[in-house]
Amino acid sequence: MRKILFSRKLALFPNVTAHKLLLLISVLVFWVIYLTSKGSTQFLFQLRSPITLRQWQIFRKFSSSEVPLNPSASPTETELRVGEILEKLDQLIPPRPFTHFKTTTSAAHSTATVLNPRRTYCVGDQLDVLLEARDHLGRRKKYGGDFLRARMSSPALKAGASGKVTDFNNGTYLVSFKLFWEGSVFLSVLLIHPSEGVSALWRARNKAYDRVIFTGHFVNGTSQVVTECGLTLNTKSELCQYLDARDQEAFYCVKPPRIPCESLIHMHSKNRGISYLSEEEWRLFQRSNVGVEVLKNLPPVQVLRCNKTEGMQKKCQVGMKTPFPSGYTLKERWIMTFCKQHEFSTIQQINDCLKRKLIYLMGDSTLRQWIYYLQKVVKSLTSFDHHGSGPFKILVLLDIKRHILVQWKKHGNPFVTEKLFSMKEDNYIPREIDRIAGDDATVIVITLGQHFRPFPMNIFIRRVLNIKRAIERLFLRSSETKVILKTENTREVHKNAEMFSDFHGYIQNLIMRDIFEDLNVGIIDAWDMTIAYSTNNVHPPDNVIGSQIDMFLNYIC
Repeated sequence: MRKILFSRKLALFPNVTAHKLLLLISVLVFWVIYLTSKGSTQFLFQLRSPITLRQWQIFRKFSSSEVPLNPSASPTETELRVGEILEKLDQLIPPRPFTHFKTTTSAAHSTATVLNPRRTYCVGDQLDVLLEARDHLGRRKKYGGDFLRARMSSPALKAGASGKVTDFNNGTYLVSFKLFWEGSVFLSVLLIHPSEGVSALWRARNKAYDRVIFTGHFVNGTSQVVTECGLTLNTKSELCQYLDARDQEAFYCVKPPRIPCESLIHMHSKNRGISYLSEEEWRLFQRSNVGVEVLKNLPPVQVLRCNKTEGMQKKCQVGMKTPFPSGYTLKERWIMTFCKQHEFSTIQQINDCLKRKLIYLMGDSTLRQWIYYLQKVVKSLTSFDHHGSGPFKILVLLDIKRHILVQWKKHGNPFVTEKLFSMKEDNYIPREIDRIAGDDATVIVITLGQHFRPFPMNIFIRRVLNIKRAIERLFLRSSETKVILKTENTREVHKNAEMFSDFHGYIQNLIMRDIFEDLNVGIIDAWDMTIAYSTNNVHPPDNVIGSQIDMFLNYIC
């Protein structure tokens, strides 16, 4: 049989010897492999190529009317997990009937009853309030889903803490307050959005990707050419497709004429002004209807010390489960309730903790605040010029004497800002984690969410799953590396609710906690902190940032 096959080959190539024929076949095979590698991206995806590729390497440029985010032909493990989480969220946030503003939940008509009221309480007691939601016509609501925010405070003591809300899904809610300090304590429950508004936000969020328009800047000699970019693009123009094959992350730009896709250097964004809410639904998000007090004219409760003693707590460490609330603020200091806290009150203590540490901050500008705060407080940390320009360049602080490095780097797209940012070193967080060797003196802090709020939830879920897998790979090679997650802050309630409502951040925090539940990571609950401090600012003041960093130091030292 072998002789027959060889004879047929000689018949096809009668003027070559066997040796030359084998050489020719080898060249042809090499050429086919080369053409395949240069040609079809789809081929690479179908094979699930294990080749490691930089984030902005270009696989393919083509035309499409609606480019899919995930070019895979069949569902992957990630897609199945994304679908599973979305299905759970759809059950958590079911569609609510909405016909008229007056049929929605009204803070003014809802009632609140303190359960088992007493003249005085003791520190450590729990106080419960039962809320009964009613609409603007005074009728009791028969379903739950209202987005409520509970807080207790003592302004004279500069004290505050979050309350916990339990939804019974029948129009009633139990709001629980753990009384952490003595004195006169005021209770508050705000109706941020009625359940009808929550349902509208959830539907609108997952409708489309086009609320934000990205503009890519491509270099052409000494000039720049700008084109539209995005997570998806509805166009028949030729596109630059920027793909991460392993993590199935994608971003697109309209290809400039006669300019290679590799020449993308800067990006910025702006809001399109597109809405998927009806005019009647928008009424729910007018400033006067957002964050309305439910507990009207409720007198403060009196809390006494009562000589109660607290049990011994373990030292704060990564991997601990954080309850809600996880702490409280008293005299502007954050006090953790689930672990023994050390106060880093002097620069020497902070320096001793940071000594020989490599600290990588990855995320948005709420984490960039950390590096600005450390630079102001710890004078021995000096800024290293990493080149670049603008507020979103890589920031590095160094202390050569103590061998301290602190670095902040923004997360990859979507990154929503009107300010220009560089794409030259842009990368997704999982790829950044893959580059870190890790050891017992290496710390990674991650925050994610604010820039994802205007986009469908599957984008956020996919990114978090990819980050989790990168951390798992890190722990395989360096199990002693410390990883800490900072949850989202609350932010201004008067901003565009459809795109930036805290409801979106709340759901994203639930997703983060669920996905990372089984990993040995630390949690800094910035959501809890910013409610306790009552800072409705996406960039909270220094006292809040200082509290976050103090908790961070407790985790790593």
